[in-house]
Amino acid sequence: MNSTKCLTDGRRQDSERRRANVLAALDQLAARGEDISVSAVSRAAGVHRSLIYRHPDLHAAVTTRAAEPQISTATGPSASKQSLLTDIANLTDRVRRQDTHIRHLEQRLAEALGKQVWQQAGLGGPPDHDALQKRANYLEQHVTELQRQLADRDEDLDAARAANRQLIAKLNTVRSVT
Repeated sequence: MNSTKCLTDGRRQDSERRRANVLAALDQLAARGEDISVSAVSRAAGVHRSLIYRHPDLHAAVTTRAAEPQISTATGPSASKQSLLTDIANLTDRVRRQDTHIRHLEQRLAEALGKQVWQQAGLGGPPDHDALQKRANYLEQHVTELQRQLADRDEDLDAARAANRQLIAKLNTVRSVT
């Protein structure tokens, strides 16, 4: 019985020592302003991560401390990891919007400079470009209308041909009977 008690006491002392190591490592990491996570605390305490996960109070202490803003004695409180991640996401989105805007401005500048160079070289289109564009649009519409009229006339011609064939067939049948 005495040996069982010794083993039980030894196991309890070992468990208390590991818990104390985890809490001490947590305090040390926080004091140094280092990143706090289950892996970082278990590494600093010299224990396996599963110890922290198996003890809800230790896991709660680590996650609570990880969520707190880290305080640096030289510069004061710093931002939490979550707020820094939010800032990164916002800045990434802002950079993406600015990149899009810059590309749009570059395209507009290239078009403006291209037209200017084209005209200065004498290669540009005539100055009445808008009038020509309107005329081209009118002619496209006119062609479409003429194509529609041609299709209508083709249908009329097909109908007239069919009627003509019927009349000739009738005429031929009347002649063959007489």
